[in-house]
Amino acid sequence: MSRFVPQVSSDHFRNLTSSDRAKSYLDAGWWENRTLAQVIAEHAANRGDSVAFYGDHGATTWSAYDALSTALAKVLVAAGIKPGDRMAVWLPDSATVHIAFVAAEKAGITIVGIGARAGEGELRYLLGKTGATSLLTLDRHRDQDMADLVATLRSEGVELGTHIVVPMFDADPDAPMLVNGEPFDSTGILLDPADAMGPDDLFMLNSTSGTTGMPKCVMHNQHRWFYFHQKAAQHADLTGDDVFFGAVPAPFGFGLWTAHFTPAILGAPCVVRERFSADETIQLIERHGVTMLGAVSTQFIMMLNSPEMGIRSLETLRVIFTGGEAVPTNRARAFEEQTGATVLQFFGSNETGLLTGTTLRDSFEQRVTTAGRVVPEMNVRLFDGPKDVTPGGTGQPGGRGPALCLGYLDDDAANDQLFTADGWMLMGDIVTIDADGYLTVTGRTSDIIIRGGKNISAVKVESEVSTHPSVALAAAVAAPDDVFGERVCVFVELKSGHSLGLDELQAYLLGSGTSKSDLPEHLVVLDQLPRASGGKVAKGQLKAGVTRYLTAVSG
Repeated sequence: MSRFVPQVSSDHFRNLTSSDRAKSYLDAGWWENRTLAQVIAEHAANRGDSVAFYGDHGATTWSAYDALSTALAKVLVAAGIKPGDRMAVWLPDSATVHIAFVAAEKAGITIVGIGARAGEGELRYLLGKTGATSLLTLDRHRDQDMADLVATLRSEGVELGTHIVVPMFDADPDAPMLVNGEPFDSTGILLDPADAMGPDDLFMLNSTSGTTGMPKCVMHNQHRWFYFHQKAAQHADLTGDDVFFGAVPAPFGFGLWTAHFTPAILGAPCVVRERFSADETIQLIERHGVTMLGAVSTQFIMMLNSPEMGIRSLETLRVIFTGGEAVPTNRARAFEEQTGATVLQFFGSNETGLLTGTTLRDSFEQRVTTAGRVVPEMNVRLFDGPKDVTPGGTGQPGGRGPALCLGYLDDDAANDQLFTADGWMLMGDIVTIDADGYLTVTGRTSDIIIRGGKNISAVKVESEVSTHPSVALAAAVAAPDDVFGERVCVFVELKSGHSLGLDELQAYLLGSGTSKSDLPEHLVVLDQLPRASGGKVAKGQLKAGVTRYLTAVSG
């Protein structure tokens, strides 16, 4: 077992990380004995003046990527953060977040990836859950002074010993880095190569929405992302001559491979932006000659709706990897017709990585009406409870192969739900697989709303809405949406004599630390929520009638 992976008691985890299985993955070439920091150092030595990132404020070369990550790693070490410690990184998507990830890798520090849109409540929870004792940010995040926030967290008893402030490196690479508010000189600090992360060490903890409340923390090593890169390159014929645009935030799985790992492994430049804008994305594809776009379905639909689509040339764009939600056939066809690019996807999760995928060799129907063909080395099986599903049947997919994560951090109950008793990792979908190995999603097992590729726990929304002093009972369901696929609709019963509007509810939730991405976007007030025979809220009735309810409300 690697140095920095917690000693998880689950038998499933031990089965997943057995030395025999790891050796077989290495022997097959699916895992590699190198890390991203080593790859970047090679690019710095061989092609240092070439561009690694095009950001909001300018370009970052491979030499600068390597040098700035080393300089930051020295600051982290000098600040007393030890190998194996956990550091939360809360940054907008930019060259800076990738530099921070590599700096942590060089110092042997496990990253706790915090989404840029996370609220203070989620930040507090993840700091506590992961045991992170340091936080790396800009001086301001979403117009909030980070020094003030850290002071508040400490006054509340959060054990946050070290706060590192970095500049936007693509704007001012020479600006000082601060440790607990003071400029920090790391001159003379040496990095010990023995402290650096290895490919099987606990590289990152990021979060995934659970069905029972706050996020679960997913454990990653770098092996799985080097393997994922191999499949992406094979499926889309990716090379170092490609120009990437990573539109999905880096802390999450889709963003990790499309912006952090695959472009770097290939030595290809990647366009990154702090905030997604459909208009700007189209402009930048034309300006930089982007050939590969990584975007969830909502983002490419927003691009189709942009007036820029009709006046810009996207002739360089040859492939878009999408997913994270259902890919609408008519919109995928329109995107291909207007751009000439091929729409591809992987089917998987933050936990499983990938189980299936589409390729340039697949027909249009195979690429957008299915989730692609099963990847052989992921050994996909279908389950109906503890039993295998017979060929041609419907069931819950599980896999066991080189793309899997290391399980959930310190959460045996969640790992028991994630893994079968003999070590197969499950997804929360119901699917069929045809005779040719193509998988089609037919339903879900979990109470999740997927808005623009973001998994939102309905239970978490209900819990937070229920804290409003006017709310007696709440139920959250998915409302269909032409752009985002689904939006959060919350049905509420109010306490006697109370009233509540959507704007008031959203303001209350933001003030209590709810992440902006988790906010309800529709509110329906009912005299009484429907009940099932057992007394629980009949969410099936609400889901089936949500469009009718919203039409009546808008009226």
